Amino acid sequence: MTRRPVELPAVAARALDGRPAPGGRGVLTVILLLTLGWTAFQVDWGDAVPRTGGLGVLRSLLGGIVRPDLSSETLSRAVEATWLTIVYAVAGLTLALALGLPLGVMASGAIAPPRVRRASMVVGRGVLAAMRAVHELVWAWLFVVAVGLSPAAAVLAIGIPYGGILGRIYADLLNDLPEAPLRALRVAGAGRIEALAYGRVPMTLPDLVAYTFYRFECALRASAIMGFVGLGGLGFEIQIALADLDYRQVGTYLAALVLLIAAVEAWSALVRNEVAR
Repeated sequence: MTRRPVELPAVAARALDGRPAPGGRGVLTVILLLTLGWTAFQVDWGDAVPRTGGLGVLRSLLGGIVRPDLSSETLSRAVEATWLTIVYAVAGLTLALALGLPLGVMASGAIAPPRVRRASMVVGRGVLAAMRAVHELVWAWLFVVAVGLSPAAAVLAIGIPYGGILGRIYADLLNDLPEAPLRALRVAGAGRIEALAYGRVPMTLPDLVAYTFYRFECALRASAIMGFVGLGGLGFEIQIALADLDYRQVGTYLAALVLLIAAVEAWSALVRNEVAR
């Protein structure tokens, strides 16, 4: 006797083949809108202290951005501040890589023996979570209190949380791989370290490079923010220009930051294309 195939309802069939069920997106949209509305009503908007003349200040600021100060003195300070911002970002990201790479491998459990793999992942991810739980600006305040207004404060403030972020992403990338190529390496006699070096890393290298460059862009912005706690760089110059109400200088320093990020993005695109080949 031939058994008839079981016919699943349309909703169940779509769920099994990975397609969203009808109305699923609509329900999610409604939930998100309700959540947004609920959070908006939880804010006490009455505590706001509006600034009189704020529109005039905004017009002046926009005018300064459109017509930046291009005097030799301002441009010279912009170049010096940009260089300091780059130095902090590169040093901070280097520290982040030194922390994030080994901790990311540890958190992935890729080279841990089977009997301690779970413990390696738990400990590694716990350390990474602790590192990235505190924002870099808070780290900056803490290190300024500990070591003073020193470049070390800026480098540590960027390196520690970014190390936690990079390590977490690296661990996920090293884990989210197809098993077939790794199994072939193991059958060929490769150990855990060889499988990492010749299997996991090459397969994830484009994503690793792309995300590292993205974090470098973030490090440049974070390095600029360090100036607002007195550590120099573009943020420090912007803060001084705002205090002096010199919005044209603000426009110059903002333009320098935008050009810096654009240059890094162009460099990142070239490197990613080379890695992808």
